[in-house]
Amino acid sequence: MLVYRILQDLKGMVVEGITTQELEAAAEKMIAEAGAKSAFKGYYTQAAGTKYPFVLCTSINEEVVHGMPSARRKLMRGDIVSIDTGVLLDGYYGDSALTVAVGEVNDSVKRLLKVTEESLELAIDRVRAGNRLFDVCGTVEKHVTSNGFSIVREFVGHGIGTSLHEEPQIPNYVDRRGENPRLKPGMVLAIEPMVNAGRPDTQVLPDKWTAVAKDGSYSAHFEHMVAVTENGPWVLSRP
Repeated sequence: MLVYRILQDLKGMVVEGITTQELEAAAEKMIAEAGAKSAFKGYYTQAAGTKYPFVLCTSINEEVVHGMPSARRKLMRGDIVSIDTGVLLDGYYGDSALTVAVGEVNDSVKRLLKVTEESLELAIDRVRAGNRLFDVCGTVEKHVTSNGFSIVREFVGHGIGTSLHEEPQIPNYVDRRGENPRLKPGMVLAIEPMVNAGRPDTQVLPDKWTAVAKDGSYSAHFEHMVAVTENGPWVLSRP
């Protein structure tokens, strides 16, 4: 719920002219006031070779994930921005993301956001005891590709709990080389479709973190944490 509240407050702040650093400062304050710790700030990956320096990822337009806040980066009318954050509170991690349009965007961009969010909601409905992981992954893939968009393959969702990233990995497509466990009550999945308007290929910028669509097309990203229960999916990252 803390992550949900943070994202909803930040969504309300997204207006033309605001900098992504202003969003970062607001999020850092909210996390501190809640007595929580950022899950992202100080997070190390071997691929980047450095610790991530912010509490938010703010990925604009062609940036897929891990865009870094900056006082020099102002949001402009027609942009879209993915806001992703995570916290550690009472021994457990929370992680969620949404993509917000800045002012009015064209119909094709609206459709990209709509289809990406729909693919997440459809996948959530498949988080049921007895289903397989590929039921979730395949649902995202089918909805996205049938609507003419492409699935980013280099980045995936993940299990989550007492660690930010736990098994299983959750691709947004059916990866026959990967594991396909049966879903059991008590599992918590962070499902996060990352969808490009153009081709799926990505590249990481020299900052070692920001991943962008190679062809410069817009990219959308939504994420929820979903628990498997005997009574169906329970979305932990919203009321």
